Amino acid sequence: MSGMFTDRDEAGAGGAEVEPEQEGTAPPRAPGRRRSRTVLVAAAVAVVAAIAVVGALGLGGGGGEGPAAPPRAGSTVAVAKETLVERTTVEGQLGYGTEIPLPAKASGTVTWLPEAGTVAERGDTLLRVDDRPVVLLYGALPMYRELGMTTGTATPDTGTSTPPAPGGAGGKGDGTKGGTDGGTGTGTEGGTGTEGGTGTGTAQPPAPPPPAPPQPLRGMDVLQFESNLAALGYTGFTVDEKFTSGTERAVKRWQKALGLPETGRVGLGDVVYASGRIRLGQASVRLGAAAGENVLGYTGTSRKVVVNASAQEASWAVRGTEVTVGLPDGTPVKGEVASVGKQATAPGGEGGAGGAAPTIPVTITIADQRSLGRLESGPVSVEYVGRKRENVLTVPVAALVALAEGGHGLETEDGRFVTARTGLFAEGKVEVSGPALRAGLKVRIPQ
Repeated sequence: MSGMFTDRDEAGAGGAEVEPEQEGTAPPRAPGRRRSRTVLVAAAVAVVAAIAVVGALGLGGGGGEGPAAPPRAGSTVAVAKETLVERTTVEGQLGYGTEIPLPAKASGTVTWLPEAGTVAERGDTLLRVDDRPVVLLYGALPMYRELGMTTGTATPDTGTSTPPAPGGAGGKGDGTKGGTDGGTGTGTEGGTGTEGGTGTGTAQPPAPPPPAPPQPLRGMDVLQFESNLAALGYTGFTVDEKFTSGTERAVKRWQKALGLPETGRVGLGDVVYASGRIRLGQASVRLGAAAGENVLGYTGTSRKVVVNASAQEASWAVRGTEVTVGLPDGTPVKGEVASVGKQATAPGGEGGAGGAAPTIPVTITIADQRSLGRLESGPVSVEYVGRKRENVLTVPVAALVALAEGGHGLETEDGRFVTARTGLFAEGKVEVSGPALRAGLKVRIPQ
């Protein structure tokens, strides 16, 4: 028996031939052992995942904090206390504003026109009518009458002497003036006769009274004109409400410089008043046409932005409100609301186009005109501040998580979930509040 066992062992160790396994036959394995191990591992993974989900959803937690859960991957941020500002962007149009008709009162034929875009200032010629210049002056009062010295009115003769009666009738002779009472004789002024008698004589007609000297013209329009005349360098008079002979002499010097007849008078169509420097638009007539008040249009010289703001959402449009204008190249420029229209207009006429809401025009001025570069017109964006919340707790919007019981929450650094009430959303952040929240609290941003 022992020898038999020895022979078998030696055969196995010595490399005796062993009968090969049949092809396609699986090696023997212990029944059920490896399969049981796989099932246990899968169950453990499922339990861990379920715990993580429960923690993330805040299940089982009450009040402001939930139970601790295994921390998830992601960066952490601190709850900050700051001012949150909501900004809104609308479309606008850069330009010089709406053109206004030039109030030229000259009558005649247009003989010269400026190029569109020309900037005119005090003393410049705006156009020529019948080859006479129409000059720009500054002022708010329009030109409504001719300016110059007024013609005086002659003073009538109010003396008490009366011319002699024809024929000496009614004269009394005294021996030298036609005889004595009831007598006869020759007189030096009459003829012969008695009291109530007849005589002959010639009466001289009274001399015409001399013309009264010209009188000064008075009025606020005179003061406005004299202020401009002095600003152009023509002096020698007192700037006041009286057009005097000194003003007349200065006007003659001004007319000589303009190539006009030196009359000393300013015609109704010789001057146009504006509030300041203007930019001339495209002429509405050609050379040779009749002059009129619609010959030229003009605007101010400063570029501005006009926004057609929704009438329902125009509460931001208050005079003096600061805004940011975005140029087509992305450059931000500071602007300020200058005026707000009082009449709403429906786009596309009554009822609007496609139910569009009515709009009101909002004009925005830009103090630093150089910041606009050479851009004169084009579409721009206007950013304004809508709502503002000062000294509130904020976190990035990405830090919010939805809670199973509803609402939002934040995951703390140690894996707990706390409820958070949300407020203003702006600039990628959100206003939050809650009993468990404080400035500096570290919260996790889930990945």
